[in-house]
Amino acid sequence: MTAVEVNYTFQKLPTAEQLAGWLDATPPDFRFSFKAPQRITHFQRLRESQATVAEFIAAIAPARKAGKLGPLLFQLPPNFKADPARLASFLALSSFRRKGFQIAFEFRHPSWFDESAYAILRKHNAALCVAETDALVTPDVATANFRHYRLRKEGGYTPRRLNTFATSFTRLAATQDVFAFFKHEDEPTGALNAVAMLKKAAAIGRKAAL
Repeated sequence: MTAVEVNYTFQKLPTAEQLAGWLDATPPDFRFSFKAPQRITHFQRLRESQATVAEFIAAIAPARKAGKLGPLLFQLPPNFKADPARLASFLALSSFRRKGFQIAFEFRHPSWFDESAYAILRKHNAALCVAETDALVTPDVATANFRHYRLRKEGGYTPRRLNTFATSFTRLAATQDVFAFFKHEDEPTGALNAVAMLKKAAAIGRKAAL
């Protein structure tokens, strides 16, 4: 299974025609991980978001129907300090009660890296997004039945580090879905890192099967 993170939805929801084009252009085992709109995470800051969340979910519903929906990523702003009660209320929204959603949270203020937040994520089977940047590295804590990684170091990763990722993710993937996304911007470094890691993971898998 391969996947892509869709940052487009952070600022604007796709039209039905756009989404249909993306679905038609990808193979059956492909997954789209949609980033939640900034209106939810940055403007409303998880407050009074029922209608906005419902609109987001309705817009990407065709991907779910096609079996191509990956995790929904909620990336909070760096100045959003830990508020476990607000997180709990948000995850209790009726829009999330339908089966099949994989939800991940990327916290960018270190006050969130605490058992009180992890417990809420576990209660709702929401993943702690393990984000790695030059400024902050999220603790690698399991809170859901899948794992979610965003690997965004400037300049990409060395072959040795990619091998470490491949080994770790292959082990985890034996029992759960593992989504790992490299930084994708103007330069192809992230895509090249992803291809290299997939090749290493495939080699590890073949070796284990012998």
